[in-house]
Amino acid sequence: MTRRIRVAVVFGGRSSEHAVSCVSAGSVLCALDPDRYEVVPIGITTEGRWVLSSADPKRLAIAAGQLPSVDPTGTSLVLPGDPTAKELVVLDAHPDAAAELGAVELGAVDVVFPLLHGPYGEDGTLQGLLELAGVPYVGSGVLASAVAMDKHRMKQLLAAAGLEVPSYVVVRKGERVPVEVQELGLPVFVKPARAGSSIGISRVDEPGALDAALAEAHRHDPKALVERAVIGREVECGVLCGSDGNAEASVPAEVRVAADHSFYDFEAKYLEDSTEFDIPPQLDGETIALIRERAVLAFDALGCEGLARVDFFVTDAGAVIVNEVNTMPGFTPSSMFPRMWAAAGVDYPTLVDRLVQDALRRGTGLR
Repeated sequence: MTRRIRVAVVFGGRSSEHAVSCVSAGSVLCALDPDRYEVVPIGITTEGRWVLSSADPKRLAIAAGQLPSVDPTGTSLVLPGDPTAKELVVLDAHPDAAAELGAVELGAVDVVFPLLHGPYGEDGTLQGLLELAGVPYVGSGVLASAVAMDKHRMKQLLAAAGLEVPSYVVVRKGERVPVEVQELGLPVFVKPARAGSSIGISRVDEPGALDAALAEAHRHDPKALVERAVIGREVECGVLCGSDGNAEASVPAEVRVAADHSFYDFEAKYLEDSTEFDIPPQLDGETIALIRERAVLAFDALGCEGLARVDFFVTDAGAVIVNEVNTMPGFTPSSMFPRMWAAAGVDYPTLVDRLVQDALRRGTGLR
C-alpha cells in the first residue's frame, strides 16, 4: 500500500485573527481526503504554545456568535529547526489526550498547511521556521509573506511595479500626526499596518475622530496607516499557482455590504448576514480582464507563491486600484477565495489538494 502523505494543519496563533484561523482550519480538515492524507492538527494558543489539537471541525466553528480558540490543555509539542529530523517533538506528553486524538507517536510530517492569519504566522515568521526545518509548506515564502503582511511595504512594492494604490500616510505610535494626513482629505481609513480581517480598522469622517481611530489601530500595531478612502466598488480576485508554477487568476467577485455597515468590517465578514457577493461582478468584460491581469501582476510583484487573494477598488471612472494582497486568505467554503475558485470550476477539496501538491512540488530552500 502507498503511504499516505502526512499533513500538519497548523492554526490559531498569537495574532488578533486567532479565531478566524481556527474556522479556516476546521474547513480544511474536512476537505483533506483521509485515503490520501494523514492529518496532524496542531493548534497554536494565544500565548504561542504548540499543542496537539482535535480534528473535529465542530470544535473550530463559530457557534451562536461565539468565536473558537485553540484548547491549551492538549499535548505540547514543537518542530525543531533541524532539516535532518523534520519530526514533531513532544514536550509534555498527556497520554489520555494524545490517545483520544489517535496520535501518540507523532514523528515526521511531509508538508505543513499553515492556516495562520496575521502576525506570528502569516508574516514570514512561521515560514522561516519551516525553511530551517526543511519541511515544505503551503503558500508564500518568507519575503513575500512578510512584505504582504506590512501594508506600508506592500504598497511600496506594488507602486514600484506600476500598480495604482490608494494614497496613505504612515503614523507610528507615540509620534505626532504628520501634516500630510490633512492632505488626504476626508473620509480616510485608519488601519493597523500588520493585521487583517478588518480588525482595528476605523473609517474617519470627522477630524475629531482621527485620534481615537489611531489609538484603536495602535492597540493592534505600533505602526498604522491613514489611507485616503477610495469611492468605488470592492472587488476581489484569487490567484493560484498551476502545476507549472505559473500564477493564474480566478473569476473575480464583488463584495456588497449592507447600508448599516460603513465598510466591510469584521462583523460583516464573520458574524452577521449583512454581505452579498456577485461572482462574477456586474462589470464589463474589459474591466474584469484588467482585474485578473493586475491580480497576477500584484502576486508576482511581491514574489508570492501558492495562493493569494488580491483586493481591489473599482471607481466609477473605471480605475482599478489595488487595496492589498492576502497571502493566506480566509479558507472556509464560504470565504471569498474558495468561492471564486469554485466559480472557476475548482471545488473546495480539489483546491485544498492542489495547494498541498504545489507545496510538495516546490519544496524548501532558495528558488
